[in-house]
Order: sequence, then C-alpha cells, then structure tokens
Amino acid sequence: MDRISLTSDLSFSQLIYGMWRIGDVEDTSPATVEAKIQACLDQGITTFDQADIYGGYVAEAILGGALKANPALRNQMEIVTKCDIVAPIGRYADKKVKYYDTSRAHIEASVEMSLRDMAIDHIDLLLIHRPDPLMDHHETGAALDDLVTSGKVRSVGVSNFRPWDWELLQSAMKTKLVTNQIEISLAEISPFTNGDLAFHQKEATPLMAWSPLGGGSLMTGDSPLAQRLDAIAADQGVDRAAVAVAFLLRHPAKILPVMGTNNLDRIKTISDALKVQLDRETWFLLYEAALGTEVP
Repeated sequence: MDRISLTSDLSFSQLIYGMWRIGDVEDTSPATVEAKIQACLDQGITTFDQADIYGGYVAEAILGGALKANPALRNQMEIVTKCDIVAPIGRYADKKVKYYDTSRAHIEASVEMSLRDMAIDHIDLLLIHRPDPLMDHHETGAALDDLVTSGKVRSVGVSNFRPWDWELLQSAMKTKLVTNQIEISLAEISPFTNGDLAFHQKEATPLMAWSPLGGGSLMTGDSPLAQRLDAIAADQGVDRAAVAVAFLLRHPAKILPVMGTNNLDRIKTISDALKVQLDRETWFLLYEAALGTEVP
C-alpha cells in the first residue's frame, strides 16, 4: 500500500476506509468495529474517515467504543473527521433547519465533542465539511490555525469546496490546507474537466474522493460502462469495484478513494484495486463510457 504525504510528518494510506455507514447495521459492538478496523490494517489501510454528523452524530462514538476497548489501535491509525453541518437530528434535534456553521465557537465545540466521542487526544485531519455561505474566512481560518497550534488537530483541510472557496479560506490562514474531499467517480466525472482536479494538481494537494463507487450505482446494472468494467475485471481477476477505484488511482493528482462498506468480506478486498493495471487506452475506454460519447 503506497503512502501519500500530506505534510512533512503526516501521510495517509492510498486507500481510506470511510465510516459514514458504521452505525447503519444492528451490530455496532466494539468487537465488530475492531474486526473491521483490523481487516483494513491487515491490508495497509491505516486511514479512517469520520464526520461528526455521520450516523446522526453517533458514528464517532461507535468508533470510540472500539478504541476504548483496544487503545493500541489508535497508534496504528490516522483519523479524519469533519465539522460544520448542523442537522435537526441527534444532538441538534431542536434545530429548525439544516445549516452550516463555521464560527469559531462551533468549530471548537465540535472538535471537543469529536475528541470525547472517539476517545482520542488529537485528530490527525480536520475538514470543514461543506462551504458555508456565511463563513467569515478570517474567523474560520484563525480558529483552524489555533486548533493546529494547540495540538488538538495535526492538520486541516476542507470537503466539497470549489477552488475559489479554498483560496478564500487559505488567504486568511497561516496553516496550509492539505486536502479537499470531493465526489469523484466514474459516475461523477465533472472534476476531471471543471477545474477541481487541475487546481489541486497545481497546488500539489492530494484529493480525497468520496463515493468512489457512485454510491453503489457503479456496482449494478448492465450499461456500456458496466460492461467495460466487467470485461476489465474479468481480465485482471478482480471485481467491478476494484476497476472503478483503479480508474481514480491512475490519475496523477494523487486521489485517495474513501471506501465505505460494513461487509467484512468486502472490506478485506478493498485493496484489490491496487492489483489493477490500466494503461492510457483502457483508462479512456472507461472515461468514454462514463461520458456516454467519445472524447471531443
């Protein structure tokens, strides 16, 4: 498993385990969660993606249960989490509307709750989850800088930001933003042409890709794209998911796919994507199928 450097002292596994669905099953016991973590670690997947809102604001605590039961796991992991979404569920059930909050008070309170719920003393990477139309970039940037200085957060980044959102926030910060987590997949190929990938490739900031399997849509159906995925998968002895993820890994922008599943057998095959070899022609066969037409 290759490592991707985000800073001089922080690197992530090339594939990341996403925990947004960790609370969507009946068994969320520490032993079951630990088994999923261990299945990742056995493949060299050491980076785990969380957010305060996942599972209705309970997914972090589910991970925390496993870390309390086996504290030694923490030293083998890099933990990512996010904040700024306030939805009228869970701890925010009294709110009237879903909204974003990038105020200093909210960011600091969210970090404290994440540290408590996950039973950890620092977060390896904190992301602002969504662009906030009311963001005061000076206030938000200073809050993030101070969290890094305090040691509660090792590095900071964003999620779902466009290049101009990134530049606005970065302009008010001393700390360098290290990544942007956006939707990229064969089902969502707009970042290849809308400037997102080009911007981050220029900035030399690796991108995290959420929903790299199109929310599961790439795993079903018999479309021309599905047929090409299946043909390549059969030729290389893997499944459709491995080929779809390999499509992202082939890009020079250093994309880190965030893979989420609760099925232990599927977790054990996440790294099959690293077995897939895609030459330029084969990559464009998939790209063409995703476009629905040949390239101009």
